[in-house]
Amino acid sequence: VILCERGIRTFDDYTRNTLDLAVVPMLHELTHLPVIVDPSHATGVARLVRPMALAGVAAGCDGLIVEVHNDPMHALCDGAQSLRPEEYDSLAKAVNAIREVVTK
Repeated sequence: VILCERGIRTFDDYTRNTLDLAVVPMLHELTHLPVIVDPSHATGVARLVRPMALAGVAAGCDGLIVEVHNDPMHALCDGAQSLRPEEYDSLAKAVNAIREVVTK
């Protein structure tokens, strides 16, 4: 069992949902369950996935769910929020660097 933050619905229409990263440390205080952040579905916008994923890691999430597709324009679904493999590789390196800093 995990807890997954995918955002909350607000009146903002710039993104699919509003990612509430304050919930990450709060859930760690309240439960023993791992907290996963899903910036792909929360934002619905590929260019926002990286910064929100990194913010989730900085907030202390236990993992990420990130959509990846080799050709997002031709994906059957979720193409607008999908990273290309090379973008994902870059994100993974940045995630590891941030994780190292916040876990010291």
